[in-house]
This record gives sequence, structure tokens and C-alpha cells, in this order.
Amino acid sequence: MHEELTMEGTTLLPLPEGLRMTELRHQENVLIVEVLSEQARVRCPLCGQESTSVHSRYLRRLKDVPCGGQAVCLHLRVRKFFCQNQQCSRHIFTERLPNFVEPWAQMTYRLVQALQAIGLATSGSLGARLASRLGVATSWMTILRRVMALATPDPHSVTTLGIDDFSFKRGRKFGTILVDLSTHQVIDLLPERSAESAAEWLRRYPEIQYISRDRGKDYAQGANSGAPQATQISDRFHLMQNFVKAVEAEVERCYKYIQQAPSPDLKDPNSGQRTSDSDEADYLSGNKQEMFEQVKDLLAHGHSAAEVAKQFAIPVRRVYHWKAREDYPAGEVKRTKRADLLERCEHIHQLRAAGFSNQEIAEQLAISERTVRRWQKRRVDGTINQPRRKRSGSFGPYAPYVLSRWQQGEWSVDRIFQEIQAQGFSGSVRTVYRFVKPLRQDFMPLPHPPPRVTSRVTIQNATWLLVRPSESLKADEKADLEELCHASPELATLSLLAQSFGKMVRGREGHRLADWMKQVRESSLRHIKRFASGLQRDQAEVLAGLTHSFSNGQVEGFVNKLKLIKRQGYGRALFRLLRQCMLHTL
Repeated sequence: MHEELTMEGTTLLPLPEGLRMTELRHQENVLIVEVLSEQARVRCPLCGQESTSVHSRYLRRLKDVPCGGQAVCLHLRVRKFFCQNQQCSRHIFTERLPNFVEPWAQMTYRLVQALQAIGLATSGSLGARLASRLGVATSWMTILRRVMALATPDPHSVTTLGIDDFSFKRGRKFGTILVDLSTHQVIDLLPERSAESAAEWLRRYPEIQYISRDRGKDYAQGANSGAPQATQISDRFHLMQNFVKAVEAEVERCYKYIQQAPSPDLKDPNSGQRTSDSDEADYLSGNKQEMFEQVKDLLAHGHSAAEVAKQFAIPVRRVYHWKAREDYPAGEVKRTKRADLLERCEHIHQLRAAGFSNQEIAEQLAISERTVRRWQKRRVDGTINQPRRKRSGSFGPYAPYVLSRWQQGEWSVDRIFQEIQAQGFSGSVRTVYRFVKPLRQDFMPLPHPPPRVTSRVTIQNATWLLVRPSESLKADEKADLEELCHASPELATLSLLAQSFGKMVRGREGHRLADWMKQVRESSLRHIKRFASGLQRDQAEVLAGLTHSFSNGQVEGFVNKLKLIKRQGYGRALFRLLRQCMLHTL
């Protein structure tokens, strides 16, 4: 029976040498294991001399890892010994069980390690619920306490460092993450993003040879101050990200010129009916409600917003605004703007009365000081931008007659004008033109040319067509890119520069940077020129990034894992716990 119990205990609950299982019983959903210590000689923890003289025995109750989903409690019987060294100040000591349990602990090492693994993989509350399912009765505070008790690893030598920021609160508070690019391990986390803290940390590791970073000034200053011996490397991902932003700004500028250009396929079939520029202006003006309905109709038939705006001589943004509405706004936009204006004026006057300076008000409201000064001169009594009162027109009594004559087939505005003049109308012929404009529009079906490429391809999509490798584009994407380049010579130049820069970054061809920057200076792309000027200021770091294989790819991956750990803690984990979980992440 003793041999069977020993074999069973060795299989299910392995024990270190010197301990023997004597009894196994089940009590109130807990597996009780009686364990006896059989060490022949025990060393004194103070002087180290072995002793065989037993003083007494006592019982220790220890929590152990669960077995088969059941909680396990060890009843460990250990002994106290006399120290046989007469010079030792400790006369009686308890026997130690290294690598199994601490002398004062109530749970074994392997249970502590299991709780630490649960805490690192989940969080405090979730870890406690998971441990309960596994058969371990514990609290979330115990799990967090065990995680915080883990020893912080200290890197012995760091030669290649990746540094980047992460956000505690997006856009408000940032920290710093440092990664050893050689060992692919997180070295440390700093509670802030500043040049001083980065420099102070870098001074502790004078053996650093390479620092991969983004193009922010904080880490550049910190690296110059804390590790002047290291070669700084501008991360290629951030280089490409900055370049894509410059390309998008350039595409947006070119799109404005493309949309303002006249469409070669859209012609006015009744242009011969209008004999002068004044007649054209009269014809294109009219009732806004009717104009709104006709704009919606043209947009539904595939015309671009720029073409419709040009046809009706109205701003393009008004066409987009009407496109998003089902009914005519009828002054809602003006009322909304007026309400916003009154509210902002009142806010500025209140801040000024509270003693804030113009600069403080501008920073708080995200506007310029010049705007603050200009708005302080306005009153807040509701008299600014008062809507004008509409006067009753003199054409109203004659409108039914003009409408009936038009429906009878009389489409000559001059003859209708002469007829109502004879009836007593004292207005001008332009009033009649404004009235019949929507009537005439019904008899002027516009052609439906194919939509422009700018209406099919958004600015963001056009940016990626220019930046992506040309060999990865599909046939329809290549056709859109060719049409864009045909519509704007600047986009054609931008396409060549974007493909050249992309190949240089992906292939780490830093020797081509000078020629590429020369091509940019000879172009008319002001946003790309501004980007190239930034490269010129950081030319050494950019050349290193386009030459060496190091990058911040690993750092970005760890930042992503850090975000996951933050979300597992429901955003309540303080920096110490976040740092501990990140340094010991599984």
C-alpha cells in the first residue's frame, strides 16, 4: 500500500527529494495530501553547519497547484533542529525546503508561478475568475501582488536600441518604450516622453551603438545628449508615413485644379439662345428651391459636383451640402452659423472678463490671437449678422400670367416682358429671366458624359495609387492612375517621385537620396519640397535608416501588445503594474 501511494503521489503530485506522501484524502471539495519531511541532515541557514539533532516537529498547511480541477492542500510535517555550532547566534532553526516553498509562505513556488502566469496573461479580476475555474481560490489583489513581486530583469549589455512612444491617454499623455533590437525583448518603460528622461536612461548604457527612432525632436535631442557615440537611425516606416502625408496634401491640391477645369464633354446645347453675358447671368440665377431640385437631379444622373457647380454658377461646397440633404435647407445653415457665432462671441467675452489673456484664450479655443482680437470688437447682443428682411417683390402679381404664357409656348422673354410692361410691371427684364430660368431648364436636357476620374477615385485612394508599388496595382487601378496623370502633369511628376522614393526605402538604397532630392527641388510640388527640406535637416539619420537593416518594426509590435495589456486592465492599471506586465509579458 505504501509503494502504491508513493507511486501515485509521484505521478500526480511530484515532490522534491526528501519529502514523502503518507496519506491522500478528499475533504469538502479539497484534496488533502499528508507529506512528511525525511531529510537526514539539514544545514543551519545562518552559519551553514549541518545538524541532525531534532528539536521538535510542527505542521504547515500549504496551498499547491490544483489536481484534476480540485484544490490541493498540503499538510507538511517539518522539524526544528538544534544548531550544533556553539558560536552561532541561532540555536534553533527550522528545516528549509529550497525550490519548493519559502519558510514563511502559505503556498508553494509552483502555485505562485501559476498565479503569476495567469496574472500576466489576463488581469487581476479576470485572472481571479480564471483561477477559480481551474481550482485555485484566490483574489485579484493576490494575483496583482504576485505579479508585482517578480524581479525586474536588468539587461547586461545593449548595443542596438529601438525607442518609440505610446499613449496613456490618446493625444494627452505619452510614455516611452525601449526595446533591444538584438534580443527582441522589451528593456524598459518610461512614464513620460521627453528628451531629459530619454537622455538620463541612455547614459546608463554607454555601449549602445545604434538607436532606431521616429523623426520626433524629443528622442533626437535625448539621443544627442545621452548617447552621442551612437548612430541614430530614422525608422523607414515613419519616413514612409511622413511621405504619404505629403503626397496626400499634394494630391488634394491637384484635385482642386482638376475639378475647376472645364469639362470637355459637357456643353450647353441652348447656348445659342442667349445673346449676351447679362442674359447668361440672368439665366443661371433663379429660385433656389427649383435650383436645389435640379442639382439633385443632375447629381443623380452621374454629373460631378464641379460640373454642376459650374453649370449653375454656385460654389462646389454648396453642391456637396445639397447632395447630403433630402430637402432644401431653407436658411438652416445660416441659422446654425449665426448660433455658433453668438455662442463663440459670448465665450470669448466671458473668458476675457475672467482675466484670461488673448494668448490663453487662443490656446484654449484653438484659434489665432488675431481672431480673438477681432471677435472682441463684436457685440454679443444679437445684432451681428442680422438676417435681412425680405421685401415683397413687385413681380408677384404678374407671375401667373408669365407662367401661363410660357406653358402656351411663348418662350421669348423679351416679348413676355413687353406684355407685362403694358400691364403695369415696372421691374427689369432680369426679373423675368430669373423667374423662367427653372422653366427653361426643364427643356434643356444636359448630356450625361462619363464621370471624371476625380469623382470615382477619392483623394485617399489616389494617394495609395501613387505610393504603392506599380507592379502590385491591378489593371483598373493602373487605368485610374494613368487617367489621373493625364489630367494633371503635376500628378504625373508626383507619381515618378513617389515610385522612386518607395523603391529607395524598400531596397535601402540610401546612395540615391541626393539625386531624388535634386529632382524634388526642380519640381513644382511644394508639399514634397517641404518634406525634402525635413530630410535635409536629418540627412545623417535618414541615410542611416536607408542603409542599415534596423527599424522600429519590433517596437511597433510591442506597442501593439502594450495596448492589449492596457485594455485587459480596463484602463485602470497604473504605470508600475503596466511596466511589470510588459517586462514579463508571455
